[in-house]
Order: sequence, then C-alpha cells, then structure tokens
Amino acid sequence: MTHHLAPAPLLALTLPSEDVLYAALLARDPAFDGRAYVGVTSTGIFCRLTCPARKPLRANCRFFSSPADCLAAGFRACLRCHPLAPEAAADPCIAALTSALEADPARRWREADVAGLGFDPSTVRRSFRRQFGMTFLEMARQRRLREGMATLAAGGRVIEAQFDAGFDSPAAFRAAFARLLGAAPAEMKGALLQADWIDTPIGPMIAVADKRSLHLLEFADRKALPAELARLRKMAGGIGLGRPQPIDQMADELGAFFAGTSARFDTPLALHGSAFTRAVWEILRQIPPGTTRSYGDIARDMGCPEAARAVARANGANQIALVIPCHRVIGADGALTGYGGGLWRKQRLIELERGYALRHDRQPDDIGQRADGGEAGQP
Repeated sequence: MTHHLAPAPLLALTLPSEDVLYAALLARDPAFDGRAYVGVTSTGIFCRLTCPARKPLRANCRFFSSPADCLAAGFRACLRCHPLAPEAAADPCIAALTSALEADPARRWREADVAGLGFDPSTVRRSFRRQFGMTFLEMARQRRLREGMATLAAGGRVIEAQFDAGFDSPAAFRAAFARLLGAAPAEMKGALLQADWIDTPIGPMIAVADKRSLHLLEFADRKALPAELARLRKMAGGIGLGRPQPIDQMADELGAFFAGTSARFDTPLALHGSAFTRAVWEILRQIPPGTTRSYGDIARDMGCPEAARAVARANGANQIALVIPCHRVIGADGALTGYGGGLWRKQRLIELERGYALRHDRQPDDIGQRADGGEAGQP
C-alpha cells in the first residue's frame, strides 16, 4: 500500500489564534515550547511562552512560529528564557549537572553532592522531571548502568560489569539491569536478537537487531522500553548483548543526522505491527524533515478521516524512534503534544530538522528517507 502526501510548508500547521497563544503565555504552557514565540513590542525582546518573567500586556504581544521570524521582525532574544537555545540547555542546574555527569559517568551521585554544587535538590528534581521524565539521580544511575552493559557486550564477566557500573551489590546491579532491559545479565546470552547502546546528543538510545535488520531503537529513558523489550524477547526467545551490523549502520546514520549532514536512514527495518499500524508508519516516513503533520492529516491521507485516534495509537506504538519520525506529528492546534522520548527531545528534533528543510532544494539526496523581573523579555 503506497500513500502520497501533499506537499506541506515548513513546520506546516498555522499558529492557533492569539487568544489561545496569550492564554498559553499567561499559563506558561510548555505544550507550545519550540512551536510559538512572543515578541514584546514595549521591550523589543522575544521570549518563549514559558518565560518566567512578568507577563506583558496583550496589546504589546506579537506571536511568531520561529526564532528566525522574531529576529527578522527586529526583536532580540531574551536573556532569561534563552529562546535561541533548547529549553533544557537554558536551565543552569540542568546544564551544570549533565556536564558533570558526562565528565564522570561512574560517579555515584547523592542529593548531598547536588547541594554541594550550590543547587537545591528539590528544584533539581522538578527541573529534571519536567525536561527528562526522570530525576537527576535516576539519570546518573542509568548512566552508570550503561557502563556495565558495555562491559558485558564486550564479553566481560558480570562481576566486572557490576564494578564498572559502580554497584557494590551484585543483587542491586542485577535488579537495575533487569528493570532497564527486562532480564538479568545471565539471561542475555546466545540469542538471535542483540542489544547495544548508541550515544546521541539528546541522550543514549538502545538498539536491538539481528544480523539483517533493526527491530528497535528507543531512548534508554523511555518508560515504555522495558515492555517493548519484553515483547521482542518473547517473540525471538531472548535478547543478547552485542552489536550486529545493522546497529553499526544505524549508529553511523544517526551520527550524520545529528551532525546536520544527512537525514537519510537506509538501515533495513523489521516492523512489528498490524497492517494498519505499518501503514501509518509508512506515511510517517514520507513526512519530509522540517515539516509536520497532525493525526487528522494522516487519517485523511489514509482515506479514514474518522481514524485520528487510531492513528495516534499507531504513532505511539512506534518502537523505531527517529527513523520512523513520529516526532513530526503534532496537535491540530500546533502544540507539540505527547512524545515517548519527552517533549524537550521533540522540540530539539523539530528545530534540528528546520535546517534540513531550508537546504532541501540544494541537497535533495540527503533529505529523503527510504520507505522500507519587568515585562517578559527583560533580563
């Protein structure tokens, strides 16, 4: 079954009414972050709708769909909400703690360590949950666990992996490993499917493949990951640790994608879903980078205009992130809506892909995907 999408303008959907946007500004609604910005005529500054500064009068607001439009209209970027940077990067505690974690991934972080850096632990918990869906301490434990998984994938013993992951207790290591991957280390041997990590600028991903095809690609912190791995393990009789060729190929393609040189993914995929679900995924792969669609748009393209909810379920069932670009589906009103990898990642991906869309006419071969204090703005 082949579907053809009508051409869509860059980040296609029109902004909602100014009534909706001003209400979102007053509520600091994160659903529009990365999708709408406000220029404040009384200050000449533009902001995110989530900016913490005192809100401007309605008469002083102009709304835009991108930072580029704000700059073109003569506004300059706010020094409080940093609209030219991803939202997570604008939070000083997030920037400092994630940098510290990458500098020493084996460190066993505690709340006292966070406080020792001058941050309030409760504020840090709220910030990380809002941006990443997990606390900083949970993120640090996951990062340590990854070190242990790398040791096992290279053929190391479980006890070596335990120490590399910074766990004093073998039982604690086995339990943490099982929570992430759905099985204890000793159970992940000699299987047809193999799993490994792939690093990306927006967080580590877990990839699962056999010798021919990629079966899963998910962010390691996605809540649905253990259930998805359990389904694959049941289907294949187990999942081992290793790096077959499709994972290597995907790692290279993701590197090019995040470097801004290519949005093309040619790694063979093994898709597990109903005929309807696979048809939705096929349409998702036809959405060009830098454009977005709504669930209703996709349902109409399939000839089933009443099936928007079914399309949303199929979108949520996608277990090959980025390659099947469910992040390009947004709400009918232009809001980002849900994303299993977190709305902050969805924002980052949409912003990244704007660059591909702007270069589309010059580099068409790299763009395609194969179908298999004062008023707001005052510093």
